[in-house]
Order: sequence, then C-alpha cells, then structure tokens
Amino acid sequence: MNKIDHKKQQKRTSLLESAFSLFINNGFHKTSISDIVRDAGVAKGTFYLYFKDKYDIRNHLISRKANQVFLNAYNSLRSHQELTDFEDRVLFIIDHILDQFAVNHNLVTLLSKHLSWGFFKDSLLFTAEPDSPSIYALFCSLLSQADHTYQSPELMMYLILELISGASYNAVLYDQPVTLDELKPHLYKTVKQILGQYRIET
Repeated sequence: MNKIDHKKQQKRTSLLESAFSLFINNGFHKTSISDIVRDAGVAKGTFYLYFKDKYDIRNHLISRKANQVFLNAYNSLRSHQELTDFEDRVLFIIDHILDQFAVNHNLVTLLSKHLSWGFFKDSLLFTAEPDSPSIYALFCSLLSQADHTYQSPELMMYLILELISGASYNAVLYDQPVTLDELKPHLYKTVKQILGQYRIET
C-alpha cells in the first residue's frame, strides 16, 4: 500500500471508529454525519468519498466489527492444534466470540441485531483489510478440513450465528434469564444439535 492509499485508509478507519463511538454513546438516530466528521477530524466531503449516507457507514461498521471478532477467534483457534474435530473447532470459535462480547458490551449492542439475509451474506463476504480473509472464507477453510460433509453449510452457519446472537444478548448485558456462563452449556448443546442435523453420515 502506497502513502496515498494508506492515508485514505486511515481516514476511512477514523470515520468508522468515530461512528462506532457516537452510535454507541449517543444512539444511531441522534448521531448526524456532521457529528461523525467532526469527531473524525475530516471534512464533510470526505465522508461521501467512502460512504453514501449514515446507514451505509453503519452497515460497513457492523461488517467490519463482525469480521474483527470472528478473525480474533479464528487466530486464537490456530494456536490450539489439538483441536482437530470440525464441531469442536466451531464451538471454540463461538466460545471465544462470546468471551469477547462479555468484556466489550458495545460489540453486543452493535452486532446482536436481527439482520436481513442479504445483509447477512454481505457481512460474511466483507474483508476489513485488503489482505484479510472474510468470515465466509475462514468458515469454508474449516469446513474443508472436516471429517464429515454438511448439507446446506451456509444455512447451517446462519442458524448458528442467529442463535448465538439472539440468545446471548440479554445474558451478556443483563445476566438474564441467566448469566452467560450458565447459558453457555445450553447454547452449545443446541449448536451441536444443529451441526448433527446438517451432518451427512457416510
């Protein structure tokens, strides 16, 4: 990346991080584009070089944060060579993501939303940086190493992520209906059932 491209990337990142902070602290609807550019320290015209409107930057922000959370979990998994079973690896990634949520409630507030299928697919294919893999690419890599074949893997992944996202929200933020640690065994049991349902036995 040359100096000009690096500077552009810095401005875009600054806009995204400012939007994240303002959306969390002030709320999406109470945050204006003027607020975002002022906090990022860039001209208003710069905003429109990267994003169409406030909804566009929010969508990019959600995809970026989701990618970062999943990549953190995947990188941690790579240091656990003893985990070779696909389903055990999926559970490890889920556990790591939930632990990230537990220490950063802002991530839960931003990411634990019921998203449309179209936006869900866009998030899976999003890459935070030019040389970073997408969530879908990482998932396919894990799947290619599995001992079993799974039918409709994309749908299987969607159901698991929706389950984790929806069920963990209140547990992480409010310890309701139980704490996250109490909820985890129930979540993981259900995830295993989903994986088993889509596994093709040979």
